[in-house]
Amino acid sequence: MPEIRIAENRDIGPCARLLGILFGQEHEFTPDIRNQELGLDMIIGNPDNGTIFVCEKDGDIIGMVTLLTLVSTALGRKVLLLEDMIVDPAWRAKGVGSRLVEHACGWARDQGYGRITLLTDGDNDSAQHFYSGKGFSRSQMAVFRKMI
Repeated sequence: MPEIRIAENRDIGPCARLLGILFGQEHEFTPDIRNQELGLDMIIGNPDNGTIFVCEKDGDIIGMVTLLTLVSTALGRKVLLLEDMIVDPAWRAKGVGSRLVEHACGWARDQGYGRITLLTDGDNDSAQHFYSGKGFSRSQMAVFRKMI
């Protein structure tokens, strides 16, 4: 059975590879391994920024989920943004994604976070179905971005 653990510095390369897969299938992002490595380095070992969980099998990272820390003034509590969730294509439909999300949600609950928010591509029906099945509900809020 694959093990889920908090990512360490040695996981930056394998996680960057997984992010390349994720950003290759999302509409708004383009894979850039150097940027992915920089972003991972800003999170791993910096719990004030967030936590990355990896799923490891026989020394290989086969999935990951990134949780970034935010503060909700509406809730008066810390909350999380589920920024990245990816499973290696060879391991999809084998329960790895479910285990990662369930582990992340349990950890967040135990740590006292008030909410997890995530975004998916508007036409990614399978991701939306997956997250709905894990207890996430669609928000009526619209996402706006401005690159700075």
